[in-house]
Amino acid sequence: MEIENTDDAYKNLINRISEIYAQGQKEAVLAVNRHLVETYWRIGQHLVEFEQGGKVKAPYGKALLETLSTDLTVLHGKGFSRSNLNYMRLFYQLYPICETVSHKLSWSHICELVKIDDLSERSFYEKQTVLENWSIRELKRQKNTSLFVRLALSKDKAGVSELAKKGQSLQQPADILREPYVFEFLKIPENSRLSETQLEQKLMDHLQSFLLELGKGFTFVGRQYRITLSNEHYYVDLVFYHRILRCFVLVDLKIRKVRHYDIGQMNMYLGYFANEQNIEGDNPPIGIILTHEKDELLVEYAMYGMNSQLFVQKYQLYLPDREELRALIEKHLLVG
Repeated sequence: MEIENTDDAYKNLINRISEIYAQGQKEAVLAVNRHLVETYWRIGQHLVEFEQGGKVKAPYGKALLETLSTDLTVLHGKGFSRSNLNYMRLFYQLYPICETVSHKLSWSHICELVKIDDLSERSFYEKQTVLENWSIRELKRQKNTSLFVRLALSKDKAGVSELAKKGQSLQQPADILREPYVFEFLKIPENSRLSETQLEQKLMDHLQSFLLELGKGFTFVGRQYRITLSNEHYYVDLVFYHRILRCFVLVDLKIRKVRHYDIGQMNMYLGYFANEQNIEGDNPPIGIILTHEKDELLVEYAMYGMNSQLFVQKYQLYLPDREELRALIEKHLLVG
C-alpha cells in the first residue's frame, strides 16, 4: 500500500523530519566551529609559550611563523598560512581565557576582531556581532564605517564604556541614531549631483545594506507613504517599523541643508502617525531627517520646544575618516 503524499499527517511528518534535520545540520556546524576555534586557540597558546620560553633564538624569531607554516602545511595541508598562524597567536594573547569567547563567533569573525588594537572598540564589535548575528561581510562593513566611533559620539564617558561592554542597547529613540549615517554601499562619488528621488531609489535598490546601516530592529513599511490632511496629500519618503522600540520610524531625505520648514513638516508627520496610524501597544513615532548638510544652530532653534522624538542627522556617501572621527570623540568626551 502506497502512502499518498497529499495526506496531511504524512506532510506533517515530512516537515517535522526536515526541521530536525536542518537543526541537526546547524548544531553540527556550530560544534565544528567551536572545536576549530578551541584548536586554534591552543595552537596560539603553544606558539606564545614557545616564544616566551626563549626556545627560539632572537635572530630567528621573525622566521618562526614562516618556517612553521611551511612544515605544517606539508604535514596537514591548508590552514597553516603565516597570516593564519599569526592570528592564532594574537587570538591567544588577546583572549587568554578561551571560554570567554562566544561560540557564535566563527574563526573568520575572530580574525577580523584581533586586528582591532583598541580594547573597547574590539569588545563592542565582538558583542554586536553576537547580538545582531552579523556575517563576516557585515562585520567588515561595520568596522570599515567606524560604527563604534559613530555611536560613541552621541554618548558620555559612561555610555561609551557601556557600549564597549554590552554592545548597542536599544531602549530609547536616541539609541538608534548614528552620526553620520554612511551610504558608501551606493558607490556614488562624493561630488555627484543627485535628486532626492534618485537617492531614495538607490537606497531602495540596496535595501539590505540600508537596513544594516540603520541597525537592528528595522522593518521596511513603504516609500512615498501618502497621508492626507484637509483633502491635501503629503508623502513621507520612507517609513519603517522598529520591532524592539515598537514604533514607526519616519525618514525624510534632504540632499541640501535642512530648513526650518522641513522640521515643521516632519513634526506634522509625527502627529499624524501618532493619532491616525498607531494601534494599541505602539509607542510614539520617531522622525529622522537625513541631510547632507546640517546647521546646528538653525536646527536647535527650529526644534525649540518641539517633539523630542524628532532628530536631524547627517549622512555621507563615502567612508568616514577614522582619525577625524576619533579626534571628534576625544574632543566630545573631554568636553563632556
